[in-house]
Amino acid sequence: MDVHKADKLGGIISILALVLCILIFLSRLWGMPGIERGLGVAFMATAIPFGYLLLQSARWKREPLYYVQLGAILTFIVLELQLDYIFQIGFRSVKWMTIVYVMFFFAGTGGLIGIAGKAGKNWTYAAIVLFLLMTALAFWQRAKTGM
Repeated sequence: MDVHKADKLGGIISILALVLCILIFLSRLWGMPGIERGLGVAFMATAIPFGYLLLQSARWKREPLYYVQLGAILTFIVLELQLDYIFQIGFRSVKWMTIVYVMFFFAGTGGLIGIAGKAGKNWTYAAIVLFLLMTALAFWQRAKTGM
């Protein structure tokens, strides 16, 4: 894959990941745990193309920040997989664990703006709008559901 196609892939997957996060928060607000779980699995599947982009980054001579952005979202996905799906730890009631989780969440999803930005300015703008919407929904659903 050439670098331009990789940039588009990064843009598409970043936008998809942000949309999935928005839908996850909405499904929590609407009390639809089955749909939330399915969306969560789809979100975790984005680790495959993000992993591919990370593995190919050296070939495309990416700057260090790109590695950090991909590493942040992949770290969050692995953390989410372990906490919510594999070990099913009820960590959201423990303040320090929630703070660490949220820190990784926003580092990872914030990095999606930079990944999407490689595909062009319009991708950047779309990612910023989706990130801000996702952020508002994240805090709103936390206040409403405690999750």
